[in-house]
Amino acid sequence: MNKSLELRAKIRKFWRTLGPGLITGASDDDPSGIATYSQSGAQFGTALLWTALVTYPLMVSIQEMCARIGLVTDHGLTGVIKRHYSKRILYLILLVSFPSIVLNIGADIAGMGAVGQMLVPQIPAVVFSILFTGLLMYGIVVWSYRRISTILKWLCIVLFSYLIIPFLTHTDWLLVAKETVFPKFELTAEYFTALVGILGTTISPYLFFWQTSMEVEEVNQRHLVVDKRMINLMQKDVEGGMFVTNIVFFFIILTTGTVLFNAGIRDVQTVEQAAAALQPLAGRMAYALFAVGVLGTGFLAVPVLAGALSYMMAEIFDWQEGLDKKFHEAKGFYITIIVSLILGLAIDFVGISPIKALIYTAVLYGVTAPVLIALILHICNNKKIMKEYVNGFWSNLLGGLTFLLMSAAAVLLVWFQFKG
Repeated sequence: MNKSLELRAKIRKFWRTLGPGLITGASDDDPSGIATYSQSGAQFGTALLWTALVTYPLMVSIQEMCARIGLVTDHGLTGVIKRHYSKRILYLILLVSFPSIVLNIGADIAGMGAVGQMLVPQIPAVVFSILFTGLLMYGIVVWSYRRISTILKWLCIVLFSYLIIPFLTHTDWLLVAKETVFPKFELTAEYFTALVGILGTTISPYLFFWQTSMEVEEVNQRHLVVDKRMINLMQKDVEGGMFVTNIVFFFIILTTGTVLFNAGIRDVQTVEQAAAALQPLAGRMAYALFAVGVLGTGFLAVPVLAGALSYMMAEIFDWQEGLDKKFHEAKGFYITIIVSLILGLAIDFVGISPIKALIYTAVLYGVTAPVLIALILHICNNKKIMKEYVNGFWSNLLGGLTFLLMSAAAVLLVWFQFKG
């Protein structure tokens, strides 16, 4: 009995220590990620499974740098850029990030609405989209940061539903192991579109801003002292969070790469189609898990997207910021969240295909991320900003490899598209 109580106490302690790293990592597998990974699996089978293995250390290195920037400077990424770099760089980042994030929010909401209609066909998708937007708006504006953080952590559990689906269907595990370890390349525009899409939705620029700002929130909320022990705890949190996102994205590609690809379904046009396609092939349980996963990740990711944008705007224009503040204490911050959600919802009324918007967003992230990664590397090697917590050898090596990989993939994508 004592051992049982001791185990529960350890689990509770571990759960409390999980912070921004887990939420950031889990929110990376949003409907945008689901759409991109699903299309990649349906189009190329298991040929892109290797990306889950390769991107893990790269994601950890970039997100760890962002988290360290927040802890050391007590400012978000936008605030650091504003204080130490040209305003032109700042406004260029905002010019690219604002439409990308709003498009991402809109496509996520539309995808959630489509899946909501699948579960209750009598209600139009747009009604679900409006309902979900209202719920998200209320929760973000009214609830405290601590409550939001707790709810987001619990929503992370939904992601593990994807790990079940491949075990419900026939899966060639020997082929899975082979294509995970040995990359297979195709010199086509379609392949590099999928590759840049995966890199863009996995190493997403909005996560850089969210991670940095959330570390500042954690320090202020819990009155933490930033020292080497705190840096080590943050690194473990980031490693755990990124591990969650990569395991999930691996299994989404595996699911669609075995079920949809083998059934001859090579083009997924809507989130609804991606979920419904699994029903006759893998049974009702797989379909239900996919649908619940889309909704759960949507509720997890949209607050992160809107929050990242609000932190950017607040730091640029010197507004009061923070999810721990009441609406009247940070009006500009919360109005940005509300406006971004309304603009995102409006996309649902202009007839843009949710899955196309999600994939285009991921590709846009893939093209713009190298610029931000180069800037993050520069910040983390600047002793005036980071003091004794500048990058070590491995951070620079992995960060540099991330920059080179994403730059090369983006250049090849543009080249193949131009070649036609």
